[in-house]
Amino acid sequence: MSQTSLTPARPQPDRRGPSRRAFLAGLGAVGLGATVAACSGGGSASGGGGGGGGRTELRFWNGFTGGDGPVMQELVDRFNAEHDGVSVRMTTMEWADFHAKLPAALTSGQGPHVAIQHLDSLPTSAARGLLLPLDDVSDDLGLTSDDFIRTVWDAGLYDGERYGIPLDVHPLGLFLNTAVLADAGLDPADPPMDRASYEAALDALLAQGVAGHWMSPHTFTGGQTLQSLIWQFGGDLFDADGARTTWQEDAGVEALSWMVDAVTKGWSVPDVGQDADLIALQNGQTAFNWNGIWSINTLDQIGGLEWDVRRLPRIGGVDAAWAGSHNFVMTKQRGTTDDQLEAARTFINWVSQQSAAWAVGGQVPARISARDSAEFAALAPQSAIAEQADDLRFLPAIPGIGDAIEELYTALNEAVLLRESPRTALEAAAARADQVLAGNRDRYGA
Repeated sequence: MSQTSLTPARPQPDRRGPSRRAFLAGLGAVGLGATVAACSGGGSASGGGGGGGGRTELRFWNGFTGGDGPVMQELVDRFNAEHDGVSVRMTTMEWADFHAKLPAALTSGQGPHVAIQHLDSLPTSAARGLLLPLDDVSDDLGLTSDDFIRTVWDAGLYDGERYGIPLDVHPLGLFLNTAVLADAGLDPADPPMDRASYEAALDALLAQGVAGHWMSPHTFTGGQTLQSLIWQFGGDLFDADGARTTWQEDAGVEALSWMVDAVTKGWSVPDVGQDADLIALQNGQTAFNWNGIWSINTLDQIGGLEWDVRRLPRIGGVDAAWAGSHNFVMTKQRGTTDDQLEAARTFINWVSQQSAAWAVGGQVPARISARDSAEFAALAPQSAIAEQADDLRFLPAIPGIGDAIEELYTALNEAVLLRESPRTALEAAAARADQVLAGNRDRYGA
C-alpha cells in the first residue's frame, strides 16, 4: 500500500474574534498526509474512538468499507489526539445499510452527528429532513467557492441552501495499456485526445486484431461514459429545473450512437460483462478503458502491468467528464447539543484540510489548496486526471435523482447490446424517467 508520512499540525490563526468562532478556530489544526486507500465495497460495520473524560462525543458514520476505512479511522484518531475537548467515534457500514438505518437512528437520537454522503444522495437526504443546512458552517469557517473546485462546491446546494462540504471528487479518466499501444505502433506517451485521433487509433488497433475500447453496456462505467459523452456533445441529462429529461435529444442520440458504433465497427467486443472492460485492459486484450480514478489502486497492484492514465479525450465538441464526490454532512436529530454542533463543524474543517491524503488512494482533493500541494503534484496518475477538474460534471441536486437516472442505464443496455436503436431506447427511457421525476416531486414536495 502506498504511504505518505504525517506532517506536523499547524494551528490555524483566529481571524474572526472570540466566542463560537474563536472556539472553532482554537480547535482547528492543519496537517497533510496519511496512509490512504480508495473507497471500495466489502466489509462490515466497525467503530473506533470513544468519549469520556468530559469530552464532547461525536458519532461519525460513513460507507468507507474498503481500505479507506482504516485510513479515515487513523485521521479520526489523530484528530482526537490533537483536540482535548472532542472525541469522534466512527462507524463504518455498507452504503446501502447506511441509507437504510439513518432515518430511524436520527429519530431515536442514536444516529451520527456528522457523516459522509455521496453527492447524488445528498438532495434526497436533505428533502427528507435528515440534514442540517451548512451555510452558517461555511460562513463561520470562512469557506467559499474559492477554496474548492467550483463545480463540486456549487453541487452541494439544494433548494438554495448548502447541505454538503466536499471532501473529494472522483472523476472518470482514460486508462491505457501502454504495451498494447506500443505493439500496435502507437505512441503511449502521446495518446489520442480528440475524436479523429481516437478513432484512428482504434482503427490501427483493430488492424492488429485488437478491439481497443471495450464498451460496457452496464450501469457503472458504461453509464458514466454515456453521461460524459452527452455533456461532451453539448447536451444535458435534465432541463434547468430538473422537471424533465433531455437525454433523448440530438446530443444524447449522438453520444449513445458513438458507443453503439464502437460495437458495430469492431472497436469493442459485443456483450461486455460488468467490469470485463477493466479486466481486459489488465490482460492486454484492449488498449483503452474509461473508468473511475479509483482504478488507479487496482492497476497499481498488478505486477508487470504497463499502464498509464489521462483525462478523458474530447469525442464531442466540449471537454466534460462524469464525476462523483464524497461530502460531509451534519444531521438533524434529537438530543444534539450545541457543543456537538460546534465540534462537528471543527471536525469537518479539519478533515477537509487533510484531503490531499485521499489522493494517494485514488481521489482528487476538492479543496484547491490540497490539489495544489506538492504531495498531490507528486502523484502522476491522480494529477493527470485532475487536469480536467474544471470540466467535471455532476448530477443535478434533485431528490430521488438516482431513480430517474436508472432509466438512462436501461436505454444504454438496450442500445449497446443492439436490441434497440439509440433514439428509440432513449425516448422510451425519457418517458419513464419523466414519470419518476413527477412522482418524486409529489413525494419530496420539490
